[in-house]
Amino acid sequence: MKFRNLRLEIDSGGVAELTLERPAVLNALNEETIRELDSAFRTLERNEEVRVVLLSGAGKAFSAGADIPEVHRLDAETSQAFSRRGHAALNRIERGSKPVLAAVRGFCLGGGCELALACHIRIAGTDARIGLPEVKLGIIPGYGGTQRLARIVGRSKALELLLCGRTLSAREALEAGLVSRVVKPEDLLPTCRELASRIAGQAPLAVRYCFEAVNRGYDLPLQAGLDLETALFGLASGTDDMKEGTRAFMEKRRPRFKGR
Repeated sequence: MKFRNLRLEIDSGGVAELTLERPAVLNALNEETIRELDSAFRTLERNEEVRVVLLSGAGKAFSAGADIPEVHRLDAETSQAFSRRGHAALNRIERGSKPVLAAVRGFCLGGGCELALACHIRIAGTDARIGLPEVKLGIIPGYGGTQRLARIVGRSKALELLLCGRTLSAREALEAGLVSRVVKPEDLLPTCRELASRIAGQAPLAVRYCFEAVNRGYDLPLQAGLDLETALFGLASGTDDMKEGTRAFMEKRRPRFKGR
């Protein structure tokens, strides 16, 4: 599949690398890029060979945010359609059945930050600068930032960041729980690729059920989440991969998972 603003590569191990390719404008998210992201993740969701997606930005930034000239042209009516298109694309990422890792380096601001928040695992380079500074432009985040940020770092911290338009360093983002790991910039992609390959190498159905248990159970009452876990544990226990994995453990060898 060809894109103007994205590069998509899929390796033989089930890892898809999707790269934002607008380095001249720090990978700013114009409307065309949002449409392409939506199309790319729709395609990846249907591809049974893909088990994990790694999302990054070309050059020295993940994404510096929305395309400001496009935003400047919005009014009270057109801005709502603009926001809904962004929500649809980022919801597709967050609600998909495959883990998405964000490799965050350099600027990760505004819409770029909102894109990273929709991913399931975020790893940052030490040079990352992450934030939602929209109030400084007289607007608020429109691609889900107000909602996802509060759910990840808590209401108080989210309000501090949103109301001041404050940008976090990689270390501050780690302390706030916004990213799960911080590495040197030159180690960022190798680290993310190693993690993606490790996930892709596990029993496919076990990964799917674990992923589903966390994502579906996150907003449920505890008992409902436990009931969901029990149901998915039962499904996993009935697979050939479970028999192979436990047999390989007892025989002290590497399992050969088949995804069934």
